Amino acid sequence: MVLWENRQKREKEKKFIFEGVRNINNALESKWKIEAFIYSSEKELSNWAKGILRKSEANFHYELPLKLLKKLSDKEEVSELVVVAKIRSDDPKAIPVGKNFIAVVFDRPSRPGNLGTLIRSCDSFGVSGLVITGHAVDLYDPETIRATTGSFFSFPSIRLPSHKELISWVESLKKKISDLQIIAADETGDKNIYDHDFRKPTILLVGNEKVGLSAAYKEMADAIVKIPMLGSASSLNVACASSIILYEIKRQRKI
Repeated sequence: MVLWENRQKREKEKKFIFEGVRNINNALESKWKIEAFIYSSEKELSNWAKGILRKSEANFHYELPLKLLKKLSDKEEVSELVVVAKIRSDDPKAIPVGKNFIAVVFDRPSRPGNLGTLIRSCDSFGVSGLVITGHAVDLYDPETIRATTGSFFSFPSIRLPSHKELISWVESLKKKISDLQIIAADETGDKNIYDHDFRKPTILLVGNEKVGLSAAYKEMADAIVKIPMLGSASSLNVACASSIILYEIKRQRKI
């Protein structure tokens, strides 16, 4: 199915495809709009799959021959259910603003695995939401979704075209959060992460895997922090580095 491989098709139809028990359970729990369930009756369905189909509010149920389902499924062991769902609108209001607010902005991610891993880390460390900006890898790429191990459907992630739209969102946040700080993470930072006070509401800016943060984002930041490095490594994988910073924020806030 073209929805697996073709980003333009996903964007045009506003639909994407996924599989996996945890993904499906989380998608249903988080009220994602399911367009269709795809399955085969040639293989006995589990009680879980039968229950999903019995309670389904999807527009369509498609029954395929098992050999076609095997071609459609992206797993070594064919999935019982493959799902077609509606892409959600990219509305910053989907990110809740409350106590211990922290949002992560990932500018121009180029690898779906990194994006998916960062979504998973954000979900794990109590982040309010993730904003993806610029010309970026597809949020709805199957590899991105797979790398989140289920967090994709319960954690708010939105896309904005550029830093210009981000500035508008930040300005609206500042009207609600008077002490909001914008912190950039970059290896050229002048302050180690443990020397910065992350107890205030925070927007954390992280950059592209190859070129880092753009000048526009550095100019937006109230401070630029870095992770102190030992050994011969000059930098860390962006998802790894972001996870370390998020842990430091959680440690300082003791949440």
